[in-house]
Amino acid sequence: MSKTEEFISSEKSYYGKIYSDIAFAIDEIQDFLDKDILKNRKYVSRQPLLKKYIELLDAAKSEDKEKGFFGNLFNGDKYTGILKDFKKDHHEAFNQLEKCSKCECLKCMAVCKFDSCNGCRNGAHVGSCDHQKTNLAFFDGSEDSIIELVNNKTGIDDRYEIMAIIQNATNDKRYIVIENVSDRERFILYLYPKISEDEYGEITDETDFNFAASEYENVERA
Repeated sequence: MSKTEEFISSEKSYYGKIYSDIAFAIDEIQDFLDKDILKNRKYVSRQPLLKKYIELLDAAKSEDKEKGFFGNLFNGDKYTGILKDFKKDHHEAFNQLEKCSKCECLKCMAVCKFDSCNGCRNGAHVGSCDHQKTNLAFFDGSEDSIIELVNNKTGIDDRYEIMAIIQNATNDKRYIVIENVSDRERFILYLYPKISEDEYGEITDETDFNFAASEYENVERA
């Protein structure tokens, strides 16, 4: 198997599963959700792009086979380059679709009490939701998970990795679990989402702190 064939096979296996999962999810829920709610699901508008990529993979595989060994030898990584360029041009949509395929919201038909897709953030997906009170979004450790905050001990900016965001629908509060990249010390803060920039607050209510800590520590992670 040539490098081009290996690349196409690997991509088809990975993204083919994501496409199938999303397509089946849409088929399963579309008759039970209001059209506006369904349209708000981020994977719905981006699914055609993934379908196009799968078609490109199939076309490249077919043309690659027709050219045979010597054709592949002279064409080099032509097909690989085209496919990689397509993904690069649409990398945000591809990243979103990857998140959606792992998200608890994918097949959810409950009347949502949480931020849902409106609260979706780069590098995160909903990993746990009880559909009533608590919703947790977990982050993937990428650069999108990093924020800078002033370290109260040193008075200078430190980098913190967001571990999770917890939403309590009963009191409309949000909590953020962060970890200092340098010393791995963890903190739980109130989260106040804003249009331009999020704001954070110290938790002085013991009940709130214990709730957020317990939900984060006890939830099952995939």
